[in-house]
Amino acid sequence: MAVGEFLRARRDRITPEAAGFPVDVRRRRVPGLRREEVASLAGVSVDYYVKLERGLARGVSRSVWEALARALRLNETERAHLWDLIAAETGVIMHREPLPRQRVGPGLRNLLATLDHVPAMVQGRRTDVLASNDLFTVLYAGFTGRNLARFILLDPAAKDLYPDWPEVARSVVAVLRLYAGAHPDDPELTPLVDELAGASDLFHQVWNEHAVIRHADGRKRFRHPVVGELTLNYATFAAAGDPEQTLVMFHADPGSPSADALRLLGSWHASSRTV
Repeated sequence: MAVGEFLRARRDRITPEAAGFPVDVRRRRVPGLRREEVASLAGVSVDYYVKLERGLARGVSRSVWEALARALRLNETERAHLWDLIAAETGVIMHREPLPRQRVGPGLRNLLATLDHVPAMVQGRRTDVLASNDLFTVLYAGFTGRNLARFILLDPAAKDLYPDWPEVARSVVAVLRLYAGAHPDDPELTPLVDELAGASDLFHQVWNEHAVIRHADGRKRFRHPVVGELTLNYATFAAAGDPEQTLVMFHADPGSPSADALRLLGSWHASSRTV
């Protein structure tokens, strides 16, 4: 039923006006598009579309799914997520090899060690932090575990670290939702999702919204107990040999107060190690 849930969640977010339908002053029972409106945009019958939302995804042609993706205005990330859900439900991929344990190669570890002026880490599946340099460890005050989603959603220290915690929390749920679509058979995923859903109302809400995003670059604000607030840019790079490992590096705008704060954080850490 994951395909149907995703279709409903995407349908709910589109207003009739945005989809090109005339303004209707009558009261609507749904926040977004009606089923018949989606069916009209995709060029299928209402009954056929209703069956798709009810989970009857087998035997549907690629052209119909493409038409629905256009009707629901799915972006590239959401479209890829839909394909993963369809594959999981229809049995097109009947078997997947067990996921091998992720290990950071010596070359990437050496690279991390040389990045002494920028916080950096290697992130793997399920938002696991596989390796990090000293400055990342100092920047992420309070993060003592392995999984970023668990830290952000369940650890009170995360709310102190992120001034924009609700936005950061929603974002990490959407990242995890995208991963779940691609790896529904990951044996370590279900326990993590169950743990987060049972302990975080926000996770439960956002997970059911089926929002998906892929982080490539952006900006993030931090509130550090030593140097105060700083805003850092981040960029991600796929690791050679394992596309599910990404090198994530943070840097400040040159000449900004955040750049000064990051240098101060590095100096503070260096001095604290020599004491």
